[in-house]
Amino acid sequence: MLRAVQTGPVIGLLGQLAVLSAVAGTVGLGATGWLAGTACGLLTAAALVHGLSRSGSGVLGAANRVTLTRATLVGGVTALVADALLGPANVAAVVGLAVVALILDGVDGWVARRTGTASALGARFDMEVDAFLILVLSAYVAQSVGPWVLAIGAARYAVWAACWVLPWMRTPVPPRYWRKPVAAIQGIVLTAAVAGQLPGAAINVAIALAMILLAESFGRDVVWQWRQQRVPRPEGAETVATSPSAA
Repeated sequence: MLRAVQTGPVIGLLGQLAVLSAVAGTVGLGATGWLAGTACGLLTAAALVHGLSRSGSGVLGAANRVTLTRATLVGGVTALVADALLGPANVAAVVGLAVVALILDGVDGWVARRTGTASALGARFDMEVDAFLILVLSAYVAQSVGPWVLAIGAARYAVWAACWVLPWMRTPVPPRYWRKPVAAIQGIVLTAAVAGQLPGAAINVAIALAMILLAESFGRDVVWQWRQQRVPRPEGAETVATSPSAA
């Protein structure tokens, strides 16, 4: 079991280093980029080891392997954006990697449904990769559009932090398809902003609309969780969602 649990994360880390090497050989990559990209690979590997161990699963399914590929591409985007903090960015490379990652975002879910391998771990892995890509892209776009764009990238992590302060926000929300298109819209709009092919006013409007959709999506879940506090439960009953250990 230990060997099986470690195989997927190790392959992912090696894949991350391969992506960074390809980026370095094609467009160049500085020390900052290498450090940021390698950190992404290590963090992903550690998170997968933890997730696989908790789920009791020994291997990554086909859909999770697609998501892992996406994670290595996001690591490449992170490396390029980190380098851009100290010098000019290779916009074409950032956009290229982000576009492929966004396309694959629709593939992993399809694979999970076709192979019958959908799981809580896969859903969480997919969500975290989406959230981190959005965070990295928003950090890059904020340099030209303004710091207000960071609100898009920080939204997921702000909700996560709030869960530690407000126990009722740990209540699992019911499945809702709308979350997936909203996340995809954030990535598409931010990637378009990175490409810089649209007028500034159009990009600002598109980002603002994307932010409104994101706020509506998160807000609907938070309102639902708040209302669950008032739902009467049988005496002595306690769900896993409200248990401190569930966080």
